[in-house]
Amino acid sequence: MRRAGLVVADALARMRAAVAPGVSTADLDAIAEETIRAAGAIPSFKGYHGYPASICSSVNDQVVHAIPSPRQVLRAGDLISIDCGAELDGWHGDAAITVGVGEISNDLRRLVTVAEDAMWAGIAAAARGVRSGKGRLTDISFAIQSAVRKAGRYGIVDGYGGHGIGSAMHQDPFVENSGRPGKGPALRPGMALAIEPMITKGKPKVAELDDGWTVVTVDGSIAAHVEHTMAICDDGVWVLTALDGGRVRLGDLVTARQQVNA
Repeated sequence: MRRAGLVVADALARMRAAVAPGVSTADLDAIAEETIRAAGAIPSFKGYHGYPASICSSVNDQVVHAIPSPRQVLRAGDLISIDCGAELDGWHGDAAITVGVGEISNDLRRLVTVAEDAMWAGIAAAARGVRSGKGRLTDISFAIQSAVRKAGRYGIVDGYGGHGIGSAMHQDPFVENSGRPGKGPALRPGMALAIEPMITKGKPKVAELDDGWTVVTVDGSIAAHVEHTMAICDDGVWVLTALDGGRVRLGDLVTARQQVNA
């Protein structure tokens, strides 16, 4: 899973560097597929329940699952979420970034920061929970919710969230982005979870478009979506889709087992 995670990290880094006004979301999809296949991996998304692409590329009020298109051309000031997955030797990695196109407003920059901080708060809660031996799944949910609420008046999208991951891209349990702590399965070594906050500048209500995939905010507000895959070990967590394993953001909450770039 670490090897699959590094393939995803590489693909996302290449797409981040390519994001610019005039670039289409289909262009980004082509970068992802080339990077993943060159590493000997398979795009997890392509063909999943009929999904036609290697990434989800959600722009502005599109929250998740938007299909890349040559007609979706990025403009300065846009915000794009890029969600990417790879399967390598039967194991999956899944991660997402939200990137500004050219110069973006301070409000949008802050939106991305809040989403990222909430994701890392959830991952840290899992690490503390496994170390204490008392952690429960919704401790992650509560940590994400608390981080967002402390940051300001943002909408936390309901009905979409993180998930178990391993020999399949989506496995139980579903990881909500809000909720009371101390509920759900115990956090135990050997679990692998994708932590995936989605927040909006406005209200949290969303709707699915007629394409059967794209999820948008009902009020038209801009959304941010980020994700990392992590493994829970007996002494902390290993963020499998982060090049440093999560060390910069988590410090000694990262397991001693993790090896950078390996």
